[in-house]
Amino acid sequence: MSRDLSRLLRPRSVAVLGGGWAANVVEQCRKMGFAGEVWPVHPTRDDVGGMRAYPALEALPAAPDAAFIGVNRHATLDVVGDLAGMGAGGAICFASGWREAGEAGLQDRLVAAAGAMPVLGPNCYGVINYLDGALLWPDQHGGRRVERGVALISQSSNIVINLTMQARGLPVAYVACLGNAAQVGLAELAAALLSDDRVTALGLYVEGIDDAAGFAELAEAARAAGKGIVAIKSGKTEAARVAAASHTAALAGEGAASAAFLRQAGVAEAHTLAELLEALKILHVHGPLPGRRICSLSCSGGEAGLVADLAARHDLDFPPPTQAQRDSLAATLGPLVTIANPLDYHTFIWGDGPTTTEVFSTMLAEYDAGVFLIDPPRPDRCDPASFRPALDAIGAAQRATGRPAFPVASLPENLDEALADALMAEGVVPLMGLEAALGALDAAAAGPGRKGWRPWPAGMARASRLLDEAEAKALLAAAGVPVPRGVAAPGLAELASLAEALVPPLALKGLGFAHKSEAGAVRLGLDSLAGQAEMPGAVGYLAEEMVQGAVAELLVGLRRDPVYGAVLTLGLGGVTAELLADTVTLVAPVAAEEIEAALRRLRLWPLLDGYRGRPKADVATAVEVVLALQALMAARPEIEEIEINPLILCRDGTVAVDALIREAEA
Repeated sequence: MSRDLSRLLRPRSVAVLGGGWAANVVEQCRKMGFAGEVWPVHPTRDDVGGMRAYPALEALPAAPDAAFIGVNRHATLDVVGDLAGMGAGGAICFASGWREAGEAGLQDRLVAAAGAMPVLGPNCYGVINYLDGALLWPDQHGGRRVERGVALISQSSNIVINLTMQARGLPVAYVACLGNAAQVGLAELAAALLSDDRVTALGLYVEGIDDAAGFAELAEAARAAGKGIVAIKSGKTEAARVAAASHTAALAGEGAASAAFLRQAGVAEAHTLAELLEALKILHVHGPLPGRRICSLSCSGGEAGLVADLAARHDLDFPPPTQAQRDSLAATLGPLVTIANPLDYHTFIWGDGPTTTEVFSTMLAEYDAGVFLIDPPRPDRCDPASFRPALDAIGAAQRATGRPAFPVASLPENLDEALADALMAEGVVPLMGLEAALGALDAAAAGPGRKGWRPWPAGMARASRLLDEAEAKALLAAAGVPVPRGVAAPGLAELASLAEALVPPLALKGLGFAHKSEAGAVRLGLDSLAGQAEMPGAVGYLAEEMVQGAVAELLVGLRRDPVYGAVLTLGLGGVTAELLADTVTLVAPVAAEEIEAALRRLRLWPLLDGYRGRPKADVATAVEVVLALQALMAARPEIEEIEINPLILCRDGTVAVDALIREAEA
């Protein structure tokens, strides 16, 4: 359901219900210069926060555009129903004690009382509109009025309050909390904020994504409008999915799945609050960066080395200057300066504005963006005037080349808020703290995602049964996945007779085990099955011809996910898969080129690609296997999980030598 949140987010009249917290809302509206009507409502007080109070909602001059409900949870139910009945534009439900406290029924009653009226929360701080000065917010904050800026949404009130206290020059247009998100969810609120032309980008602190498909749709629309989204996803290390049967569940947990989803949806991921704020500054001024080719300039070899070391942690490219750049820079900087990227241009040109501009512009012209290390002296104890020519040259280089040029302070406190504000007003984005700056550049260069991509519908976890390997192999073969030639039987004597038609060496496996190696239920390299002992716990046996000419082993796993639909894991296979943990994660559906690109991100990739004269693996057939598994899971919704470990890649062809499939119980 898509609700109209415009009156709630941009109200001309605000009703405030309650006592102490409500008085804070009145005060915050006054301090921010809200030009609309503020109507306190209290049954026994004549005034709240110094303003005349109305005894009941019915006494208000009109239905309010927005209401802050600062009363207890039980009274909130009646207030929400009354507001909905009188045609209010929306409400903030501040009280706690709902689903988060085990009162799911009470929360359901709240949603029913609201009907079509938008409600944020419950257990929610509210909304700050810095554009129009409207605050449905019961606490202090660090923001100020702006004409345009970024929007912040958080599932943590404390964290978003902390973000408003930033002194980094970031203009914030909106702050909004979701609380329990009983009715209005993340995608819906984000879309409403981004629909305001004055909002330039969106920053998120999220603990969970309630509607993955809706969020992917929102992200695509935002990118089409030139508005980037950057998110911090918390809770990554929580053991949300315990590996009961497969390696896949252990290797691709919540953190890997959420990161894959954000990447495929075209949403930048930040890892710290500082990265989030710095990335939003970039998106506010420049929008998403066009690429990852970065140059770095500093007047210190130590700073150049630090950039090079820290950049290795990020997906950024620092290619060397072209020959034309080398010639031009060498002619200007002289023989004592080594022309490289990162570039230490020394201090020979320090204070020479025109020459510094020429050097900065020459270097920046061939890159997507430039990092210019500069730490002005603190103005309360020092004179920063000598740094002005270099700062001016950074802005001049940006204007001359049309490429983003970023002054970067190695420590965040080395660039004060007044200077940050002044630079932002000039369209130059100062980045505070080198580590955060590189993370922000990485985030701001995030790709747009595949057009039209939406994850599969999510479903609830279901009880399931494990198919034995013979059943699983038959299912895979029918789907077009190559499997070894083999035979199965309930007992070893019968199996030995059937296995005479197979070509040694053979593999003997006991059926009924999720992890056969750990159970001692695998015997390899057999010439025949004669004299083989029973395997305790086996419910049957499988004999197969062993694959010859292996180049590499992969793990391929697909499993249903309660948030993202289905998650694909690719990685180094075999019995040491979890120990080595060389994996990449994608969210279905995926295309062939995405699978190959993911394989290239593995540390294993050189082994697939002919490392040191080794034969190259047939990666194309491996990609076909992954696509076949995806099609199988899409066609058979009862399949909960498929894992092949290992998938053996040869020079010519690929074979699934071990398979695990779980199906939902009927």
